[in-house]
Amino acid sequence: MSAGELRTRALQEIGKRSDALKSRLGMLPRVSLSAVERPPANFFFSAIEMPERIALLRQHLPGEVEVILREADEIRQHCFRLLGYGPLDYGKEIDWHLDAVHGKRAPNLPAYQIDFLDFDAVGDHKVTWELSRHQHLVTLAKAWHLTREARYVEEAVTQWYSWQKANRYPMGINWASSLEVAFRSLSWLWMRHLLIDWPGFSSALRDDLLRALALNARHIDRYRSTYFSPNTHLLGEGLALFFIGVLCPDLREAERWKLQGWTILLHESQRQVLPDGVYFEQSLYYHVYALDFFVHAHFLAARNGIAIPSAFDDVLRKMLTVVQVLSQANFGDDDGGRLFNPRRNRAEHMTDPLALGTALYPDRFSAPELTEEAIWLFGRDAIRKATATIDPHSCSFPDAGLYLIADLNPIPQQLLIDAGPQGAGRCGHGHADALNVSLSLHRRPCLVDSGTCAYIARDNVRQQFRGTRAHNTLAVDGLDQAEPAGPFAWTALPDVKMETWISAQTFSFFAGYHIGYERFPQPVRHRRFIFHPHGGFWLVRDLAEGTGSHLLETSWHFAPDLEVTKQGNIFVASPTGKKRQPKQLMLVPADDPRWTCEVVSEFISPAYGVKVPAPVVRCATRMQLPVDHAMLLIPVNDAEAFHRHHRAEIGSGTTCATAYLYETSATTHVAIFKPADCPVWNVDALTTNADFLYYSLSESILTHLVVCGASSLHINGVPLFSCDMPLQYLEWTRQNAEQRVSSPDEAAARAVVASGLLIDPTIQFPFTQRIR
Repeated sequence: MSAGELRTRALQEIGKRSDALKSRLGMLPRVSLSAVERPPANFFFSAIEMPERIALLRQHLPGEVEVILREADEIRQHCFRLLGYGPLDYGKEIDWHLDAVHGKRAPNLPAYQIDFLDFDAVGDHKVTWELSRHQHLVTLAKAWHLTREARYVEEAVTQWYSWQKANRYPMGINWASSLEVAFRSLSWLWMRHLLIDWPGFSSALRDDLLRALALNARHIDRYRSTYFSPNTHLLGEGLALFFIGVLCPDLREAERWKLQGWTILLHESQRQVLPDGVYFEQSLYYHVYALDFFVHAHFLAARNGIAIPSAFDDVLRKMLTVVQVLSQANFGDDDGGRLFNPRRNRAEHMTDPLALGTALYPDRFSAPELTEEAIWLFGRDAIRKATATIDPHSCSFPDAGLYLIADLNPIPQQLLIDAGPQGAGRCGHGHADALNVSLSLHRRPCLVDSGTCAYIARDNVRQQFRGTRAHNTLAVDGLDQAEPAGPFAWTALPDVKMETWISAQTFSFFAGYHIGYERFPQPVRHRRFIFHPHGGFWLVRDLAEGTGSHLLETSWHFAPDLEVTKQGNIFVASPTGKKRQPKQLMLVPADDPRWTCEVVSEFISPAYGVKVPAPVVRCATRMQLPVDHAMLLIPVNDAEAFHRHHRAEIGSGTTCATAYLYETSATTHVAIFKPADCPVWNVDALTTNADFLYYSLSESILTHLVVCGASSLHINGVPLFSCDMPLQYLEWTRQNAEQRVSSPDEAAARAVVASGLLIDPTIQFPFTQRIR
């Protein structure tokens, strides 16, 4: 620790003990009002605008209105939907220290004495904290506006005072996290504003809320997560200080809290967001969490005439772009909470910020659906561009190591490759998922991340869901790519490298590796290659380099609404139920007797606290290294179109290359990978130094040729091209009479034209028969 960290932590620990002692003596912190009269602040909407918000909700989201009222009725009965659980019955008197899922109650000790990560002592602290975020009180306040029935708001006030009585500062688990104090503060601010025109909103209740908010702000200010979890925790705390400072100008410290919170948000937006716009904890859920904080702060600042730096806008635009592009995938931890609507905590809700981004930047973004949150914040401005379809497109986020291959032909599909760092710092919310892939078809998840399930539990569920075998990548000897060090830390982090990324006109290609398993006594390096001819299949090849004998396993986790059947050596995934999609996905492992492949049932967690069975295709072998294996992913209408997927070694000796042949009734596809440590390789009449070569034949006529990382290529003695430096790629296609060639190196493209390949597409590839 630095001297500054030691000093901060020491002062915080002294302060916690001092606060606990003062509490025993009945000396609660006092609220001081400002000596200067300040003008009232602007919330997201005024009392005059509230009826319009209600009318918009009824007009555009009648289903949401029904849900709000249904949940409000449950809340009045003390039944709560928390995270992925619910409804949970808390009985006649709410126990605010209870984890009702696991039946465990946290002790009523000073907060600093409670180890909230000790499951045996407190259960899952997230369940207890989720109830005390008081977002359900906002639901009750909204229900009053929708019905004008006093029973809803009376219940909200009764529960608020019940909580105050049961959580005397600073006693109990609900004071153990400044982030939770921040969430609670935001809920109280929303509730206070929604109750402005309630006839029963007395001056005593106003004063009590103001004093409670002041106490919260003091606590957050003194015990910020500057060094403990200084990520979304610090953002949420900064947001609460900013909101209290802006919306409670009567408090003496309001101006300082406003400035402090705003400074935290602006500074952390630059520190916690990578230059490409991805949140640095390598979790889409936490990316959305942070983005929600930023958007709410941005709009409140704009409503109150606070200058917004252009750099802050730039961060928001980049983060919104990430959500728009990656919305069909998920990776990293799933926290289970949301800033505004805790019900919208599933993967399909990760596009919610786009509904806000549409209102903030109407010329840049469109939202797949309108949300209740957007209507409350922006009113009619939220309606403008909702319900737009987002088409996938190939792109990369190199700072985060995320690479997206997208295709609209023959169906919308996209594959996300994770080749980035495991997370920030000790990677508390990152998973051991280097080189993981996820695939969506028809804008629906198909191959998925397993999720999170829980942070704290008695069994090993935390490690199971964030471990390597819970992801679509290669596991070695049944171990993870990094070593777990408690529920929120890893050691021996893998270095992950992208070696090749090409998004060309007719194909996409990725190559990368990680060194997570090089910590073994017999080190293993995992390389993964992914090739996709546009409009066609996906070839995923895994190569384990090293020495010794090892257990190798590749896993392919399917969404729980899919069923997978094995037909010979082919695995066919189809939607369950009566309503079947027009397309299926086939997984076709290469015909390699060294590997066994089977369907097993494991678990997927679609939300925190929930796990459901889902099919997994697992391929395994135990062999001396080096070993490779390839899987074809084929979106198809008819499984009969497939003939075979075959692996072969071609050539001889040190120039022997690895080839994969995929045949259908109409086309032959051949993909060849360069031999290790071989500068030039040749097979029959083909000579090249290419890292990768692909071609396809239709009725023995060449239709598509791809060459990556080559400076020369000769076939049957015909020099197609020769350059001083290796080309990133060259692609050639022929369809009917139209033939095209392209390369980043225009001179190489002209050389191919001059070679005569365009004139004689029947040029022979003599080793094709031998691969068969």
